[in-house]
Amino acid sequence: MLTQPDRPAGRGLRSTSSAVKSLALERGLQVLQPQNLRADALVEELRAGRADAVIVVAYGLLLPPPVLRVARYGAINVHASLLPRWRGAAPIQRALLGGDAETGVSIMHLDEGLDTGPVFTQRRLAIGADDDFGTLHDRLAALGADALIETLADIAAGRARSTPQPQAGATYAPKIEKTETRLNWQRPAVELERAVRAFRPAPGALAQLDGQPIKVWRSRVVAGAGAPGSVLRSDGKLHIACACGALALEELQPAGGRRMASAEFLRGRRLAAGARFE
Repeated sequence: MLTQPDRPAGRGLRSTSSAVKSLALERGLQVLQPQNLRADALVEELRAGRADAVIVVAYGLLLPPPVLRVARYGAINVHASLLPRWRGAAPIQRALLGGDAETGVSIMHLDEGLDTGPVFTQRRLAIGADDDFGTLHDRLAALGADALIETLADIAAGRARSTPQPQAGATYAPKIEKTETRLNWQRPAVELERAVRAFRPAPGALAQLDGQPIKVWRSRVVAGAGAPGSVLRSDGKLHIACACGALALEELQPAGGRRMASAEFLRGRRLAAGARFE
């Protein structure tokens, strides 16, 4: 089994194994963690395994042609979108940011492009008003696992058929950059509310007040108008003006503090009239 190398994580930046690696080691499986997939020795080791198929799930690296061809049935990928929409690294977050009404999983045959290969099957999933990255990730993971098992059975039985992706409707889902997590009050409130959900449970949407960062974990769109970023209400509820409408901040986390409801935040921090979020 291949997985990404261990990465530093947490406040102590300790080297941390992925959940996939931990489970594989518990099951007594061999684990390889190459920095890249282009070494001839690695390709030979994979070829020696005589696998029927290479299964790829959120690996994060493009497979070079020699790896695509090491298995009898090639490389099969579980992608968390309804291809060709949201090809790329962050399909779940991009679907939320884009205000999509639904998403899903695609079981596809990998080629040399970025999520451009033919699709065996898709499963659709409605996006609820309260869904965030965490809830969608978990629901799509379960949906993708079931769809993958069915597809592999169809491939083994010789009844699987893949269909080339249409060119129309193709969009790209680049990885989330840190700058994107900053809430821009010059945007409509509905877009900021989507961002809060897209970046929950990690890395969190970021606001700033008096030069100090504040993470916003829960919010909702409310009526209101004013200069973008200005506090419209701070009487136990915290409403911030946006370019269109206002955003009620319902759960926040000050720098170095814990997550708390807006009412608790306001009891510890009185906001004067005219206060503004940056």
